[in-house]
Amino acid sequence: MSSGQEPVFPEYETETSQTSKLLRKFKETPFVPIGMAGFAMVVGYGLYRLKHRGDMKMSLHLIHMRVAAQGFVVGAITCGVLYSMLREYVVKPKE
Repeated sequence: MSSGQEPVFPEYETETSQTSKLLRKFKETPFVPIGMAGFAMVVGYGLYRLKHRGDMKMSLHLIHMRVAAQGFVVGAITCGVLYSMLREYVVKPKE
């Protein structure tokens, strides 16, 4: 970019670190990292239980873990949407 032009998206071209961007996103949408952490926990638990599944078929075990992980993520997204709707429409911000 030449020095004579203004940036197209100045908010994206500021000198900020990746950590500060990540923390800002987590503050704006707190249920996204909760959903990601829950997904990681379900996957970890599923891998742990993989050895101790008994006589359950592998495909059935994987289907159960997939449904549990997707359910946690969908639940976190739903809570996030409800939280943002509550903040925007019920508890109106001062303008």
